[in-house]
Amino acid sequence: MREAEVRRLLAANLLCALAIVLATLGPALLLDGFSVLGTHLTWLCICSVCVATLNIILHLVFKPNQSPKRRSFGHKISRFLKCCIYFFMSCILFHAIIVLYGAPVIELVTETFLFAVLLSTFTTLQCLCLLGPNIQAWIRVFSKNGAMSIWESSLQITSVCTILGAWFGAFPIPLDWDRPWQVWPISCSLGATFGYMAGLIIAPLWIHWNRKQLTYKSR
Repeated sequence: MREAEVRRLLAANLLCALAIVLATLGPALLLDGFSVLGTHLTWLCICSVCVATLNIILHLVFKPNQSPKRRSFGHKISRFLKCCIYFFMSCILFHAIIVLYGAPVIELVTETFLFAVLLSTFTTLQCLCLLGPNIQAWIRVFSKNGAMSIWESSLQITSVCTILGAWFGAFPIPLDWDRPWQVWPISCSLGATFGYMAGLIIAPLWIHWNRKQLTYKSR
């Protein structure tokens, strides 16, 4: 395993973490009355857009899973449209799962959907950038020993950390502490964000420490 590739992964992940920090601090300096708690829906939109844009740019720059075959312009357009459809379907699926786990069905629909968009940005968008609209590749990556590169290993770690963070973030909501951050879906979205950022940092460190044991075979 090349150290340069691990450093590229670390740089990409740190930039993604930095994007979240800037999405939180930047608007607070530019917009009056902006805060993560007070204008949480605005923050969800800004954070999702910033992370999504940076992930796409990093994918175009680093090209971690570039195919040696040349693709036609029509194929690229078709792939892009499929990715958009898959992302939208992911938002709908996350929204449905969140509702099944107890989120309000009719009330706070906007809040729930934007939270689903945030989860899709942290998980599905990464899959689309790295693997494209290939469900079989997604299943392979998230199966045991299915990763074929350090980028796919990082995808596994960050996705799992995001979901776990969102899940743990739901625990304080039913408690009668009456805190502002217990309003739906603030604690869940913050938990998902912290989980995602933790995964971004943990992934390259874990890969570096276990680089001698990691072997990626082409399939």
